[in-house]
Amino acid sequence: MVDGVPGGRESLSSCHLPEGRPLLEPAMIADLLNWFARYRRHDLPWRRTRPDGRRDPWRVWLAEIMLQQTTVATVAARFDSFLTRFPDVFSLASAGEEEVMEAWAGLGYYARARHLHHAAQRIVEKWGGNFPRTFDEWAQLPGIGSYSAAAIAAIAFGEPVLPVDIN
Repeated sequence: MVDGVPGGRESLSSCHLPEGRPLLEPAMIADLLNWFARYRRHDLPWRRTRPDGRRDPWRVWLAEIMLQQTTVATVAARFDSFLTRFPDVFSLASAGEEEVMEAWAGLGYYARARHLHHAAQRIVEKWGGNFPRTFDEWAQLPGIGSYSAAAIAAIAFGEPVLPVDIN
């Protein structure tokens, strides 16, 4: 891992366009990594790592969903209370929808909470509570589009995929 980036410089430099050209030039990769090292925020609750130094897929996934259309400040204020109520995917999967909606209060866009709940149920049913590891597996879940699938797979598992935000 280079400067907190899963896969580091090596994985970024190995991404190529179909024509074989590198997706990012080496100078741009260096600029991006330097920018990230300077401005990344360690204080955000979803950036906490497990004792082994790896990212917690539950926190990564939850943050990616909560941060859609919601400010960082709002999510930061609600994140830990949601985790206290649902400390793992099993507790969310077994909760009733009303309980999930109540815990989601203040974050808006309640369809995200419903999708998160249904996806948690599918993760428990299909993978026994083990998180999917790849972009393709994440993309099969309710409420997970290309950006979220790539972000979760890259951040939590180091898969060399790039989340691209077109906004």
